[in-house]
Amino acid sequence: MKKIIISFVVLLFVQALPAQTPAQLKSWMPDVPGWELAEEIEVFDPDNLFDRINGAAPLFIENNFREMTSMEYKKGDDYITVQAYRHATPEDAFGMYASERSSELEYVDIGGEAQGDARNLFFFAGSIYVKMWTNSTDDVKDALYSIGKTFSGKIDPDAGYPVIVKSFPAKDKVPYSEAYITSSYIGHEFLKSVYIAKYKIDNQDLQLFVIDGKSKEGAKSVLTNYFTFTKQPLEFAEGELLIKDRYNGDIPVIWKDKYIIGIYNESGTPVEGTAILLKDLSEKLK
Repeated sequence: MKKIIISFVVLLFVQALPAQTPAQLKSWMPDVPGWELAEEIEVFDPDNLFDRINGAAPLFIENNFREMTSMEYKKGDDYITVQAYRHATPEDAFGMYASERSSELEYVDIGGEAQGDARNLFFFAGSIYVKMWTNSTDDVKDALYSIGKTFSGKIDPDAGYPVIVKSFPAKDKVPYSEAYITSSYIGHEFLKSVYIAKYKIDNQDLQLFVIDGKSKEGAKSVLTNYFTFTKQPLEFAEGELLIKDRYNGDIPVIWKDKYIIGIYNESGTPVEGTAILLKDLSEKLK
């Protein structure tokens, strides 16, 4: 009886996690009055993504891209293209979306975060980054946003920022500046899985960042690499530290279990108030 109950629970869990295969994604496309969803779809993987987006492919692959499904709505000679880029994790999808934000687009309440206008829509939800656009000269904004709203709800009805991103203090934060960088943060290959948000304090542009070392030992390994690079003593412990980076200036950090929380300032000069930011964020990261 116990085995049957366990099997039933596992079955429910599996059923609650949609496959998000190309066929599944296509089945989630809503009906749109006046538009017809084409039967055929195109699917690209890391080996042939260059065939579709050429120069942009390396950044997608760097953000752990797995598969892109391209679908199209048609109305006469007009079309709406929907490209769904599946990444390894929600963090990767968010990071890719954040890297392509545009100051020319408005922010829209779709998915975890979205930008769009009358002919374009971009958003992330779950592990998928979605890009939509049309060739129509008519205003198809309502159709675009309707498709995006329904599609994002199917991908992840609770789509939102990664938990660490939600932890960044709001005071002095530049709106919509959050990002996720998979590797080579501030030019160092060993700085990976980095969450950042930009802040402006005393007219200086700062970046508050969190490196997720996955474990206490992982965080220590990152710091060991950093202190080896800066030629600082390797006898360090959890708590407040100062990294003297000859290329990026002094970087105050707090090492807390698996997290490294720090402030990067291009000028390399101390800025009053950053210690409070570091402490505030470290307290939120349990």
